[in-house]
Amino acid sequence: MEKIELLIEKYQLQPHPEGGYYREVYRSEQEVESAFSGEKRNAVTHIYFLLVKGEVSRFHKVLHDEIWNFYEGAPLKLIEFNGEDVEEKIIGARNESYVSIIKGGVFQAAESTGEYTLVGCSVAPGFDFKDFSFLSEKQQIIVKKHFPEYNRFA
Repeated sequence: MEKIELLIEKYQLQPHPEGGYYREVYRSEQEVESAFSGEKRNAVTHIYFLLVKGEVSRFHKVLHDEIWNFYEGAPLKLIEFNGEDVEEKIIGARNESYVSIIKGGVFQAAESTGEYTLVGCSVAPGFDFKDFSFLSEKQQIIVKKHFPEYNRFA
């Protein structure tokens, strides 16, 4: 069995709406009130997230800070879009950085720089799909017009 298939099976990963594969592995029992939504959220959540060559994690945002941790495979390219500018970061082996933080409310996208990348993502307060959104049509137009090299992420 191929390495990617082994990872999907071993960690029981499922397709994610933004692209790639994931499985939630931790959801804190402790709850806090989100300063952004005003609703209760679990204090922290954590997922395994797998991207394979040719797939991308499309631009999306969550309300709260997200911490990305590199586990194995090729380095991961993380792309941030704040509505005006785009910034790239690389995490993983050979880059001397195994973690990156995406601030809540900032659009993010990602892709593996090789055959596959396995990372972990923690969100605090915890992730809830109510706090998740893709680019609006207007934001997609901005990306496609001003940053055409990122069209595949829109």
